[in-house]
Amino acid sequence: MSQTLITIRRAMPGDADQIADVHDAAWRDAYRGIIPGRELERLIARRGPDWWRAAVLQGSRLLVLSTHGAIGGYVSYGRNRAPSLDYSGEIFELYLAPEYQGLGFGARLFRAGRRDLADNGLDTMLVWTLSDNQRAIDFYRHLGGQPVRRASEFFGGEKLGRLALGFGPSA
Repeated sequence: MSQTLITIRRAMPGDADQIADVHDAAWRDAYRGIIPGRELERLIARRGPDWWRAAVLQGSRLLVLSTHGAIGGYVSYGRNRAPSLDYSGEIFELYLAPEYQGLGFGARLFRAGRRDLADNGLDTMLVWTLSDNQRAIDFYRHLGGQPVRRASEFFGGEKLGRLALGFGPSA
């Protein structure tokens, strides 16, 4: 019988290459067919290892899911960036490499980020997702998120809908 050690921990500068790889694979999986191709490639390219290393060194709240040293996913979070919405915290990004999806790891990352937010006085939170990303909407609704705002954003000249899902105080 073998056991796999799965940990969720703070990202370190040495994780940058693997986080960039997860970002690349997860974005291609999640947004192909939603974000126009050329724009999707541009958005992925701007988040290379140097970007992630800088984010870690600047103290961004960034947790990674690690299995025997291999990074399978990440969650970034902090204060709510939309002051018009009455939520204290926000999950900015939560992504898993495709081979880690559907196994409960996303919920574990979500809970870890949410717990850290609450431990720092940010007990309500929201997350934004593209309106056409039904998989993400279903994921966050399953975790208790309720739609609270619709907006739009341009991606390569194409206007796409966005949806904010809010979460009340964590138990």
